[in-house]
Amino acid sequence: MLLDALMVSIDSVAKALLASGIVRIDTMQQDTNTDLNIFLHECYSSHYKVMFSPVFEEEVTEEDQIVFHMPPEQRAHIEKRIAEYDVRPPFDEKKCKEEYKESIEWNFQYKAENLPQEIVEQIADIRVFTLGYCTREVMLQLNKQNAENRREMERISKEFREVMMAQDISDEIHGRIQYHDCTVTELLTGDEVVIRFDNRGGFTNINKLTLVAPEIIKQDGGIVGSYWLYQELYRIDNGYELHVLFDGENMPELIVRCADILVEEE
Repeated sequence: MLLDALMVSIDSVAKALLASGIVRIDTMQQDTNTDLNIFLHECYSSHYKVMFSPVFEEEVTEEDQIVFHMPPEQRAHIEKRIAEYDVRPPFDEKKCKEEYKESIEWNFQYKAENLPQEIVEQIADIRVFTLGYCTREVMLQLNKQNAENRREMERISKEFREVMMAQDISDEIHGRIQYHDCTVTELLTGDEVVIRFDNRGGFTNINKLTLVAPEIIKQDGGIVGSYWLYQELYRIDNGYELHVLFDGENMPELIVRCADILVEEE
């Protein structure tokens, strides 16, 4: 059963509540339903209350209420996003058409280059195929190819998990290299390899990684400014071997052997 009342953060649940059709949202200042846009602007300026109103109207008791006080930095961030949205440039139809044309042409080429050639040769018009249409015969072949690809992916994933489990590396050490979607802002090499991150897009508060006594096996260009995508960590005789794939131009890689892995929140 839904709680009779819950005061929570509007930016996490307001839209879901409105979409459910079984709730009423009331601000502390008013008790009537409001337009969502007006409601959001009003709520961000102060504390607010989101009321769950089931079909059965019951009195809300004090113990069923939770007060959420929005931190000043969260409110400032929301207000900044609202201000940025309010001053967004007008819709540029010409630019939109150009970007759409570029996107479609890129998709033409990508599909032509990555689909099996025997399937591509049966596609009458790659432009129509890119928009999501094909003959039944082509669809049957695509489904067959998809099943084969899935089996191969599952086989590789199983093999990868087995290899990782055999490394005997603690969760604490693995936790030191979790920088998915963090942007590399600096990469220093020498007696130590030091990597600094802008972690605002990631899932960690750590923004400095140090690899002690490094031996660089591979270092592609273009790492600074790219996003940390995936990593693999292997146990070696005198420490660890870290493999990292970055999301950037040409998908750069970094492979480093090191004696220890240190992290810091600067």
